[in-house]
Amino acid sequence: MERVQPLDISATMTGERIGLEGIRAYMAGHFHEPLSVDQLAGMAGFRPKYFSALFKKTYGQSVMDYLTGLRLSRAKQYLQESGYLLREIAQLVGYSDEFYFSRKFKKEVGMPPSAFVRRQKQRIAACSAAATGQLLALGIIPAAAPLDAKWTHYYYNKYYSLIETHLRVDLLDREIEYDKLLRSRPDAVIGHARMAEEWRESLLRNAQTVFIPREQGRWDEQLQELADFLDRKPQCRQWLELYERKAGLIRERVSAAVGEDKVTVLRLSGDQLYAYCNRGIQDVLYGQLGLCPAYVHSSSLYNEPVSFSELQELDPQRLLLLICPDSPTRMSWLSLQHNESWCTLQAVRNRHVYLLPSDPWFEYSAVAIDRMLEETLLMFTGNCPKPQEDKVHGYPDSYPL
Repeated sequence: MERVQPLDISATMTGERIGLEGIRAYMAGHFHEPLSVDQLAGMAGFRPKYFSALFKKTYGQSVMDYLTGLRLSRAKQYLQESGYLLREIAQLVGYSDEFYFSRKFKKEVGMPPSAFVRRQKQRIAACSAAATGQLLALGIIPAAAPLDAKWTHYYYNKYYSLIETHLRVDLLDREIEYDKLLRSRPDAVIGHARMAEEWRESLLRNAQTVFIPREQGRWDEQLQELADFLDRKPQCRQWLELYERKAGLIRERVSAAVGEDKVTVLRLSGDQLYAYCNRGIQDVLYGQLGLCPAYVHSSSLYNEPVSFSELQELDPQRLLLLICPDSPTRMSWLSLQHNESWCTLQAVRNRHVYLLPSDPWFEYSAVAIDRMLEETLLMFTGNCPKPQEDKVHGYPDSYPL
């Protein structure tokens, strides 16, 4: 496995913020070396106590916790992808004592390295981005999954090298994708309710175990079903408990920032605006965080055309906007920003318009819901609870806020 190349940070030390980013980049390239707070503080030009406080305030975790995360994340990769002995892996990630490394690994990951290796040998394939998000919450990196730099960029960027077989997101060329899926030799395939019937039948004919969660179930109910199927109940329970604690803290922060402001989510397609709410938006914004919707509909899920006059009557204090990625819609968005009726809206005047990316807001899974929480906090307060660099969502950690 190739080492991360060390970074010369001397050119980045031109200011406080840049200095911290340079330190983090340096740590990412030198995590296998002995590093101390005093050494890193000196490189940043700060006193150790101030450096430690500033680092934690900026990134939501201590310097040494971040270093431990880097080391254990790389250790997981070595355990999964290499034939190195445990003492060799310990040395490669910066621990001279393999016994200390094992104790540290068990404390942070919840199991010793040997158990982690055994667990990773279960090969599970995901046939949708949502299935990937559910598996990761249970501590399973799928052997095969849909990956695309545009449509699933989060999974593409974080798990490209860890997911062996990359499927097309749309699975249109079914014969080729089906062959790739079979060649990944999965022990089980996690499908979805809209999965083509011929795929299900073909997989079953080839002695594949196929599991499809109930489509109408909430994401956490689906996660529990999947945990039952994969014998991951403890991991599921631990993940959900952590999520609930984190969600409660984020709700307090968002409530303090937003107050009684009314919120509307809009979707722009072509030149038409729609009042929009999918399951993730319903669960996170109006459920978990208790935001007040300005647009009230008879159904909890909706995609209804809305006119400028209706918007002016609603006059929400906060607007969240999903913009379809096609060229005509992007042209409409450029035009909309100069539309007089649009500019008179309270949310627009107060610069409380927030653009939502399709990923994660169109995905319905544990990891997507978790990311929606973090993005909402970031939108409304400017603070992210904990950047997820080099972290697998299946391995819980604290979320200092």
